[in-house]
Amino acid sequence: MRTILSFIAVCFITLTVSAQEFKFETETIDYGKIAYGSEGKRVFEFTNVGDAPIIIKDIVSPCGCTVPTKPEEPIMPGKKGQIEVSYDTKRLGGFSKTLTVISNAKNKRKRVKIKGFIVKDATPAKEKSTVSDS
Repeated sequence: MRTILSFIAVCFITLTVSAQEFKFETETIDYGKIAYGSEGKRVFEFTNVGDAPIIIKDIVSPCGCTVPTKPEEPIMPGKKGQIEVSYDTKRLGGFSKTLTVISNAKNKRKRVKIKGFIVKDATPAKEKSTVSDS
């Protein structure tokens, strides 16, 4: 009986050691100030730092204004993957959205965030002259 329990413990430890894990280059993408109607596509890049393939099962978006696209193929150990996010830039004002990445990684749910501010005209304001007329 003791031998069977030891064998089960070794198998369990082996399974937990060889887990999938990924590391994002950045967990927050800051759009900064962008112009109304401009390109809203950004990319989260990550690396599979585990020793087994990562499969992204789903990406949950908080609303229809944020549309994520997940990789369809498994990301092999040591390889990079991308999650593309499109934000509707026809909504003036600030935004902050959290996306939940659901995968087979050790941490099943990973949160990433986008934020920014959409203005009517994002061109830099004309600098005022510091020279006085007097």
